[in-house]
Amino acid sequence: MVAEKGSHTGLTTPYASRQLRDSAWWNTKLVKVLDMATTADAIGNKKSGLSAKSAIIPAVAHPMAEEPTEIASNISYHAQYSPHFSPFKFEPEQAFYATAESLRDRLIQQWNETYLHFHVSDPKQTYYLSMEYLQGRALTNAIGNLDVRDAYTDALNKLGHELEEVVEQEKDAALGNGGLGRLASCFLDSMATLNLPAWGYGLRYRYGLFKQRFGKEGQEEVAEDWLEKFSPWEVVRHDIVFPVRFFGSVEVHPTGSRKWVGGEVVQALAYDVPIPGYKTKNTISLRLWEAKAGAEDFNLFQFNDGQYESAAQLHFRAQQICAVLYPGDATESGKLLRLKQQFFLCSASLQDIIFRFKERKDGKGSRQWSEFPSKVAVQLNDTHPTLAIPELMRLLMDDEGLGWDEAWDVTTRTISYTNHTVLPEALEKWSQAVMWKLLPRHMEIIEEIDRRFMAMIKSTQADLESKISSMCILDNNPQKPVVRMANLCVVSSHTVNGVAQLHSDILKAELFADYVSVWPTKFQNKTNGITPRRWLRFCSPELSNIITKWLKTDQWVTNLDLLTNLQQFADDADLQAEWKSAKMANKERLARYIQQVTGVSIDPNSLFDIQVKRIHEYKRQLLNILYAVYRYKNLKAMSPEERKNTTPRTIMIGGKAFATYTNAKRIVKLVNDVGAVVNTDLEVNSYLKVVFVPNYNVSVAEILIPGSELSQHISTAGMEASGTSNMKFALNGCLIIGTLDGANVEIREEIGVENFFLFGATADEVPRLRKERENGLFKPDPRFEEAKQFIRSGVFGSYDYNPLLESLEGNSGYGCGDYFLVGQDFPSYMDAQERVDEAYKDRKRWTKMSILSTAGSGKFSSDRTISQYAKEIWNIEECRVP
Repeated sequence: MVAEKGSHTGLTTPYASRQLRDSAWWNTKLVKVLDMATTADAIGNKKSGLSAKSAIIPAVAHPMAEEPTEIASNISYHAQYSPHFSPFKFEPEQAFYATAESLRDRLIQQWNETYLHFHVSDPKQTYYLSMEYLQGRALTNAIGNLDVRDAYTDALNKLGHELEEVVEQEKDAALGNGGLGRLASCFLDSMATLNLPAWGYGLRYRYGLFKQRFGKEGQEEVAEDWLEKFSPWEVVRHDIVFPVRFFGSVEVHPTGSRKWVGGEVVQALAYDVPIPGYKTKNTISLRLWEAKAGAEDFNLFQFNDGQYESAAQLHFRAQQICAVLYPGDATESGKLLRLKQQFFLCSASLQDIIFRFKERKDGKGSRQWSEFPSKVAVQLNDTHPTLAIPELMRLLMDDEGLGWDEAWDVTTRTISYTNHTVLPEALEKWSQAVMWKLLPRHMEIIEEIDRRFMAMIKSTQADLESKISSMCILDNNPQKPVVRMANLCVVSSHTVNGVAQLHSDILKAELFADYVSVWPTKFQNKTNGITPRRWLRFCSPELSNIITKWLKTDQWVTNLDLLTNLQQFADDADLQAEWKSAKMANKERLARYIQQVTGVSIDPNSLFDIQVKRIHEYKRQLLNILYAVYRYKNLKAMSPEERKNTTPRTIMIGGKAFATYTNAKRIVKLVNDVGAVVNTDLEVNSYLKVVFVPNYNVSVAEILIPGSELSQHISTAGMEASGTSNMKFALNGCLIIGTLDGANVEIREEIGVENFFLFGATADEVPRLRKERENGLFKPDPRFEEAKQFIRSGVFGSYDYNPLLESLEGNSGYGCGDYFLVGQDFPSYMDAQERVDEAYKDRKRWTKMSILSTAGSGKFSSDRTISQYAKEIWNIEECRVP
């Protein structure tokens, strides 16, 4: 970028005469090769990868090309002069990389213009820190946001390729796990589209979470291969490198100042990924850090002495930091590695932010640190980047020479925190011993923050003295002393927000209630949103074109509230016919995909019922599959005539179970085992199919969500902070069966209660129901018992499902007691599913409900969410590139 001297831009352009000379030579070679090829190869046989068409396209650099012929030349140029494969090969994979680099030319130009504009304008900027980003494929998104789809389609046709086939060559970036990472990616898209001055910061995971496969025992985890070749989107910034220290000790100087010294130091190297806005020049950056060691850290003497591993120890330890997302933390070494990852992200990012702040002087010498919060907003996406708080304090005090009070004022006015969960296991608590070992200076700072906080409570909030033990940051329980990261975030941030109205209300009334009485204005709600570009405009062009036609504008893509104007046409027979046709096209595409990846044939005329998300007991995939088991048992008991009166249904479940989460993996195994039996049962498989969709990711979601008709968002009420897949499904005209949990509450309000299949206990009832269960007062529904017994009968194979089923039984205790109330909500869920079956039989009514679902989704745009963050938390404004 312009603002960073020496940055690599990838825009080296030879002189035109040399281009023409070289391209003439290249085309001569191509023609000779084609002459030797068979006729089939000459017209584009994929084995050779060459086509007669590509032979007549000159390889000329056109970085800002808009016309298809020039774009084709630029793609051809990259195939020849940015080569990654053997010469004379232009198969779909090579076409993808060359196409991506052609697009990247334009993105880099816009990138440079954006950051030069930010540099000159010097606005306040937001820096978004997240351990996860689920980006999905970048090619379709960039083509769509730059509004060049038709031009690139034509250009690739001129080169003998189809855009759809080329797009399929891209692997999803394995930088995230679930909703947290996908939300962060939606937010970046909206920040760019709204022309906001912002950056994203994350880690460049080599292997991400894992790729999901299946063997005899169920889910197997293998390393993701997204970087096995390379990513054409990232630009390494060799001049952006910061040291990050671990372990060591604290030196106290005679002046009283302190310095963290010793230990091991690795280097954080920046890789930038461009994030284009929709139909705007603004292109912001996702900066990903890679950990590495230098040549001076390689012990040549030891290596020559045969001590190969010892010679490169620091290199090996550096590589571990960014190898895997969420490495297992059952061991102390696993805990240390996770903590290293979190600190590495925070330290590198804050050093970069401070460097950027100091670099942008106003021409009057160095800046005052009191200005820092008026130029910098740092958003912590959940508790993973909590260490940004003590690290900013350390950098300000130890490196910049500020006193405690000034550093604390700067830190608390800079940092804000988004809470994403009320689940106790997800509210991070780190062992004090591990923290002292890895980050001794930070533990000193955290101790002092805690000491001052408790002193403030005692002096100003005497009524809360009895609550100090739960409010303080350090839990000094002798058995297990820990640092409560959420408490540290609340105490140190100027704003704390939840991500749906229900979730934020629970935070204020329960989780953080005591803090609310100290800081009543600190807590806000920011209901999550999704980008309508990726999640409707690009993934369902058929439906998008219909919406544009009936609204007589495409402005809804950046102003989603305009969708409400569809309500007036919901009964229109013409719109309904077009709507059904678009939904059927998406269902047929999904059916082809399922056949391709699972070998299971599904009927597009059946009801497509989909639940895709992380596999977790609170998300209750188990409730879904128990219902499928009961439905199968019921169908088996029917006569052929009775079956004809049922609603044919295809149940699809997808998602990854964390590698060490045993019960989640049992649920995945059960879904696969049920599907193996149901789908081959000739008596009933015309009326019911059960499919586990493997290796769920963003690209899979882009096929599943447009093809869905019913989607399950059935978490135990009060446990899902928001959910965002519910928004994606609703936006695509899919009806929801769900509980009053997370954003379901607001979705139901927006689309109309009559268009939502509601069931289950409410959040305020859950504690009472759990207590009654503990007291032995729960009486299970007979159908619930039948479903469990049917599984135990062995009809789905010999795998021992007793441990899974026993988690639903008993009244309390570890591993039993049905904490997530599957049995409690089962009868209500069954009733709601009956209402679904009846509604689907009336296709006119169902289509109207589908249209109203889309029409009511305007609130759930991430553009709206980010606008609220910008105004109400970050205090930043549009900075549009002219």
